[in-house]
Amino acid sequence: MTVTRRTVLGGTLAVAAVSSVSSVSVPASAASASAASAAAALTNLAHLDYLGAVVTPPAVAGHSTYGSEPLGVLWTYADRRADGSYARIGGGTYDPATDTYGQGAYNADDLARAAVVYLRHYSMHGDSHSRQAAYGLLRGLTFLQTASGANTGNVVLWMQPDGTLNPSAEPVELPDPSDSGPSYWLARTVWALGEGYAVFRSLDAGFAAFLRTRLELAITALERQVLIRYGDWNVVDGRRVPAWLIAAGADATSEAILGLAAYVGAGGSTGARRALNRFAEAVAAMASGDTRTWPFRALLPWGESISVWHAWGAQMPSALAAASAVLRTPRFLDAALGDTAGFTPLLMTAGGPDNGWLPAPIDRTQIAYGVDARLQALLGVAAAARRPGLRQVAAFVAAWYFGANRAGEAMYDRLTGRTYDGISGEGVVNRNSGAESTIHGLLSMLALDAEPSLAALASSLRPASRSGLRMVEAESATLSGGATVVTPPSPWTGESQWSNNSYVALTTGGTATWTLPTFDQPQLVLPVIDVVDDRTAGSSKWSTATGPLGTLDHGTGGPQGVSAAPGALLPRTLPGVLPAGTTELTATAVGQSLRVDAVLLLPLISKLQLTSATLLTSVDSHPRSTTVTVASGRSVVTAYDRLGVRKSRFTTTARTFTVPVSPGGFTIIL
Repeated sequence: MTVTRRTVLGGTLAVAAVSSVSSVSVPASAASASAASAAAALTNLAHLDYLGAVVTPPAVAGHSTYGSEPLGVLWTYADRRADGSYARIGGGTYDPATDTYGQGAYNADDLARAAVVYLRHYSMHGDSHSRQAAYGLLRGLTFLQTASGANTGNVVLWMQPDGTLNPSAEPVELPDPSDSGPSYWLARTVWALGEGYAVFRSLDAGFAAFLRTRLELAITALERQVLIRYGDWNVVDGRRVPAWLIAAGADATSEAILGLAAYVGAGGSTGARRALNRFAEAVAAMASGDTRTWPFRALLPWGESISVWHAWGAQMPSALAAASAVLRTPRFLDAALGDTAGFTPLLMTAGGPDNGWLPAPIDRTQIAYGVDARLQALLGVAAAARRPGLRQVAAFVAAWYFGANRAGEAMYDRLTGRTYDGISGEGVVNRNSGAESTIHGLLSMLALDAEPSLAALASSLRPASRSGLRMVEAESATLSGGATVVTPPSPWTGESQWSNNSYVALTTGGTATWTLPTFDQPQLVLPVIDVVDDRTAGSSKWSTATGPLGTLDHGTGGPQGVSAAPGALLPRTLPGVLPAGTTELTATAVGQSLRVDAVLLLPLISKLQLTSATLLTSVDSHPRSTTVTVASGRSVVTAYDRLGVRKSRFTTTARTFTVPVSPGGFTIIL
């Protein structure tokens, strides 16, 4: 469960609820077809069910729910025991004397997202268990929502095993108390209530009316706490950033948009439509970079940094696709297409859905929360923008669950429904299976079950080779003159991170020379430098043995604004291209206190080759061709432009052949 911007924790779910609503009548033929579909499906709810529980909480002022049955709740974590079984636990330090946790046993984040799993499973299969589970979790979630007083509409994050609310957890989370302001869990509550209303409005009018009332409370809370700043802009190191993002996050805001889109599509209020449009405007404004400039058209997730992208919770393209479809406007799709058709192929060729580019790709952990966000984005934008090529890219992402990952092991177990908690940068699998990983793994499986041909392809792919973005640490250079290695008190600057917990400081005349790994094609060179708001800071000149690559001005940053630190760590693209085979790079300082964190090297054409599928993407400014060798058999080659529009397609039976790659576009070989 993600509880603060910088903390990503594994989650675990709980479900078991008795519904007061009558079961849905499904014709025998339809029920038989649904049962057959479910039997053949990837989605297995067994582990999610295991994480479920019911609780009867003590009465507490300002908190109530629908009906009088016990509430459906969900354990936060599931730790793997030595014998292979799993122990359900809560978050924070456990006190056996009081049977409480420093945080709690159950949390609103996971209740909300688990409800979405069950709602979508019910919608796909008409499954009565999933309907009842969703009903129970939505009741548990709404009990956590504050229904009266100054914090009306906000949500308490944690609940103890006996149902007691814990508004102020240890360690402290913000906002504290957890219902005192806009939060990730408020955004996720909107997501669950929106999808819940869309499903239950045709099943149980009374419960649907209750969900609508509670969703309107949440929207009102967002209006008074967040949308009151609609039209205002913050400054973050010289960039204008929308001030009306929930918890300053495009990631949090995107999850609320998913619920608002479902609600508006099901006949939601004028206020909900207005909120949906305004939040989508904010998320679209976070599009950054271009084909050759970091972060390569990605939608940035954090409204207080222009130097960070992370995979977890990056639902921004999915949200823009959903908003575009419901509001019947294409104006949000360009930003979503840039992220999915431009940035995501680069991400996959660089190592897969790594947790964080901060701005260098240093958080190499991979978790289902990030993988699912990439998968949902590709499928959502493919449908909304009518770009079937993005579905093909989705196969490379989904293959992560089945073994096409750094560990070379399946991360989803179809027999148990478990999704493991992640893979470290060194390829070690964390075999715990908490709520968050379970939930997002199942959301991915539901999406794949709706696309059988995609599921078949993704589950057949295995790792082969990868050739994409690479990083050379600044400290690995040979230093001379006014050049030294500096280790700051903390690698975290407050808005980004030094890649190796240190950096190289250069003063006039100082040089740093790197020995580079040889590479068989030209590469862009992107030094990661501290760009400050000081026109006298100076510059660095970059060159190879064959000539100059360009000069970077370190003083061209803008005003600090609301960011936590002056200056911004940013990869800056040099004008010149590093020739193929070049093994030496030199930076020379002209100025005082220039800081270099790392050097990113990006091939003009990056490649991810799996056992029977190849993905190529280009950062060149002109069309290029490259030679590819495949194992054997018949290959279908399809090239797409920077917006995912198909440009060419051909079939070949050759093992080695030449393929085109459009500028900023991608090519798929199947």
